[in-house]
Amino acid sequence: MNTDTKDNINIQWFPGHMAKTHRMIEENLKLTDVLVEITDARIPESGRNPVLSQLMENTKAKPRILLLNKRDYADENATRLWLEYYAAHRLTAISCDCRSGAGLKGLIPLLKKVAGEKKYSGAIRVMAAGIPNSGKSSFINRMAGGKKAAVGDRPGITRGKQWVKVGGSVPVEILDLPGILPPKIEAHRAALNLAYTGAVKDEIMDVHALAGSLALFLAEHHADKLIERYKLDSDMVKNAVLSAAGNDIIENIARARGMMIAGGEPNAERAALALLDEFRSGKIGKITLERPPV
Repeated sequence: MNTDTKDNINIQWFPGHMAKTHRMIEENLKLTDVLVEITDARIPESGRNPVLSQLMENTKAKPRILLLNKRDYADENATRLWLEYYAAHRLTAISCDCRSGAGLKGLIPLLKKVAGEKKYSGAIRVMAAGIPNSGKSSFINRMAGGKKAAVGDRPGITRGKQWVKVGGSVPVEILDLPGILPPKIEAHRAALNLAYTGAVKDEIMDVHALAGSLALFLAEHHADKLIERYKLDSDMVKNAVLSAAGNDIIENIARARGMMIAGGEPNAERAALALLDEFRSGKIGKITLERPPV
């Protein structure tokens, strides 16, 4: 990952299982009735894979529902604007929290509606798809009423294909596939958004540089939340923005949290990990990283 945030950041993470997933989506999409695409409500567009739209075009515009998951971590007003944006573009979208089930109550009737009257006796077959760490496994477990899929707060948990049956008056079968990123992400902001929210494994990136970049973004757009969470000096935050010194913010977070190493130096690596973890878990506040186009 290029740590110079002034240049494009190319995330090239396309391991073998993702290439295999691409083929599985293409092969199985024609066998399903509805595609449920899951994205992170904090990055509704950056968190979508354009490959899915391309495949949908090849299957005669199969019905699709977009789930803006993790809405409890996102800004409510921004989520409302995104829902209005998708409605204007004739894409059915709902906001939800797949872990708690909030917002999913009306999904089964919606699936029945968009799937249309089935001409055969059987379940509505749904493909659940999305990028890594978007919440697919949490969605499937919530719909199935139990632990049917492996869940984690890092990408790459689901590695194979499985069908999961959902009980109820309207039978539903959900196809669970591993998360898939595009083979190359060239858009600077999209790459950062994916990295900030944990869609890409931290192990392949410079975590310190990533946290410094996130610290600057928060200082520019959500300074009040950043200052409140870490008890930072407001003048220091302003100066860090002016000088584009995200590392200064990280070091001050370390000092404020008592994260020190031998010699009285701030433990910047530990503070960097704390910032990323607390942003991803919503502890800094409800923050959406992108707004819909005007």
